[in-house]
Amino acid sequence: MFLAVGVAVGVVSLGAGYGIGRLLGVYKADLEKSAPYECGFDAFADARMKFDVRYYLVAILFILFDLEIAFFFPWALVLNEIGYYGFFAMMIFLSVLVVGFIYEWKKGALEWE
Repeated sequence: MFLAVGVAVGVVSLGAGYGIGRLLGVYKADLEKSAPYECGFDAFADARMKFDVRYYLVAILFILFDLEIAFFFPWALVLNEIGYYGFFAMMIFLSVLVVGFIYEWKKGALEWE
């Protein structure tokens, strides 16, 4: 009984989504929607083709620095409560972040040629 209800809910959900999409005209072909994105080139060959590793490097660096910057928001909210110790701890963290950013900049990891 549980399996039948689960399958029925899944089939009804997929059918409803497909039907509503057809009703609203979501499935019409659009050249802009089928254009390549993120990687910057058309998919013209095998899916296993190699492409530049710089794309991954820039993406990983963005995630790394973005997550580190996210630590500033909770720190800013409790800065009055943690006092000078919290301030200097964050300055050490920020200096490590800046040194890493300058290192990546000088190595040319952020250049896209």
